[in-house]
Amino acid sequence: MTEKDALDIFGKCNALLEGHFRLSSGLHSEKYIQCALVLQYPHTAEALSRALADKFSSERIDVVIGPALGGVTLAYEVARVCGCRGIFAEREEGVLKLRRGFSIEKGERALVVEDVVTTGGSTKEVIDLVKKCGGTVVGVGSVIDRSDKKIDFGAKFESLARVKVQTFREEECPLCKKGIPVTKPGSRK
Repeated sequence: MTEKDALDIFGKCNALLEGHFRLSSGLHSEKYIQCALVLQYPHTAEALSRALADKFSSERIDVVIGPALGGVTLAYEVARVCGCRGIFAEREEGVLKLRRGFSIEKGERALVVEDVVTTGGSTKEVIDLVKKCGGTVVGVGSVIDRSDKKIDFGAKFESLARVKVQTFREEECPLCKKGIPVTKPGSRK
């Protein structure tokens, strides 16, 4: 799958939104990439997950993990392609944790996946969680990389598409200064 192929899927699913958005990172943007609109279709989720898994085909992967909410479907689908477990971390009192009986054993090789990477904050939290459990992060994958600079995750990082979208700190946001109401479409409160 090429970058154009991936972006065409987002266009067909009307998943490239325009307006005034507060991202999970706290930054503001005039564009939002809503992966849920794409991943709601099993055949599309499978195709994107297969393409992402292919980027790590030379790695032995024991478990695929993503942050809730955006990484849940993706972790499951990539794990299905890789033939391993797919789990997710979710927030409890603002901190990403393994819940629901999920665990990562010492020495397990984990692929961390995320739907959209902006600052890499949630992804880094999952990486830290994997390491805290004694696992090894063999790579990081995202469907969309919308970061404005290269992020060092300490492991190979691959995405299906890179999208440049300008972001602003709230106090510097021109959309806020114009009085345009802000929408919070992400899962983090």
